Amino acid sequence: MRFDIITLFPELFAALLTSGITRRAFEGRLVDVRLWNPRDHAEGHYRRVDDRAFGGGPGMLMLAEPLYQCLAAIRAERQESTPVPLVLFSPIGQALKHAAVEKWSNSDGAVLLCGRYEGVDQRFIDQHVDQQISLGDFVLSGGEIAAMALLDAVARLQPGVLGDQASHQMDSFNPALDGLLDSPHYTRPEVWRGHAVPAPLMSGNHAQIERWRRDQSLRLTAQHRPELIAAARTCGRLGPQDEAFLTQLSADSDFLASQQVLKKL
Repeated sequence: MRFDIITLFPELFAALLTSGITRRAFEGRLVDVRLWNPRDHAEGHYRRVDDRAFGGGPGMLMLAEPLYQCLAAIRAERQESTPVPLVLFSPIGQALKHAAVEKWSNSDGAVLLCGRYEGVDQRFIDQHVDQQISLGDFVLSGGEIAAMALLDAVARLQPGVLGDQASHQMDSFNPALDGLLDSPHYTRPEVWRGHAVPAPLMSGNHAQIERWRRDQSLRLTAQHRPELIAAARTCGRLGPQDEAFLTQLSADSDFLASQQVLKKL
């Protein structure tokens, strides 16, 4: 798959593409990333890519024409019979979730537009943007961090990128976990500063270990993301043992107290 990134700051992507385990995906072109600067497609001596908004107000807007010319160059190079979507990272976009990442990981890629300043001329958005994505209810200085988040999430799902291909199957939100949060993890030493690893993990009993992990996954999800419990229940993903544990959990005074603390935050 190929992702073409439209960005005024292509240098920001250097660390992502050359660091960490996901670099295998980028260096091996499992995820082919190409960077495009709209300034290279702007006119005039100063290669201007922004201007003040009509109607006044603070900040600048990205000009439509350099973006159009940049997009045209990308389309010409890709030479696709069916163009991949142009994605803009924006506060009005759909929140990026695991299910969407899985779809992107099995796609032909996309053109990712990283906005800057106060945004992009709406006429370019109306005419050329196919989809808008948000990382959450907050504002970044530009779309580069959001683009890198999508690229990293997609790269780690590619075959052979992670040391153990089963690793991502146990990630939070993954269907293998029925969309729940992952359980806590522990490593050596067995006792650290007076705190021991939970006994079930040291038992050697695989059934007991799996049940403990499932219960802890349910506990964390019920505490921090109860809507995921509701979704799993609606889809019939919770078994009798799961429901019994959740019933027991709802009567646990410590759990109820922690819920009250979270509600106040």
